[in-house]
Amino acid sequence: MTVVITGASRGIGAGLAAHYREAGLDVMGTGRSLTADITLDVTHPSGHTEMAQALGDKPVELLVCNAGVYLDKGDDIETGYGADLWAQSFATNVTGVFLSIQALLPNLKRAGSPRIAIISSQMASSEHAPGGSYIYRASKAAVLNLGRNLATDLKSEGIAVGIYHPGWVQTDMGGDAAAITVDEAVSGLTRRFAALSLATTGCFETWDGRAHPY
Repeated sequence: MTVVITGASRGIGAGLAAHYREAGLDVMGTGRSLTADITLDVTHPSGHTEMAQALGDKPVELLVCNAGVYLDKGDDIETGYGADLWAQSFATNVTGVFLSIQALLPNLKRAGSPRIAIISSQMASSEHAPGGSYIYRASKAAVLNLGRNLATDLKSEGIAVGIYHPGWVQTDMGGDAAAITVDEAVSGLTRRFAALSLATTGCFETWDGRAHPY
């Protein structure tokens, strides 16, 4: 079984890659670092082409779209949220996800029961709207919408798509005060990915298995 994980150089992505390697699976982790299995900046279309070329005809059973940025943390509504941050955030958190999926569609179609896991956030929810972090919230809401629509279009291809809130995790993004460790997030997320099927495609779930409000 081959697993491809974007943003696998640190945090949750690195934890997921380690988990699947320990399970004996073939893992290809991407990152902007030259030490990644596949060097990929998800904002560069050419990088996705190179990723697909590196994988060749290899079937991909699980694609985890994990690469993401949170550039507007702590910004003030009066002076922050610059246009450049909007562009950079959507290029990574939304367009980058779509390009990864688009590039690896042939590989996913070659697999027996292919699955796509998109890491979004509880901050994507329109029902839970406490304010602030407008760019990050908007980008994660957009990728939730993207995942839901891809689930509809790819179901006929036999590809299941799930969207997940990984929890508030103790990473560089989440901070030391976050509620759960990377190991806890990985343990929960991998169970969610394993349970994903065409019967549950389009789901928006938390790391610990609860349906999340849209």
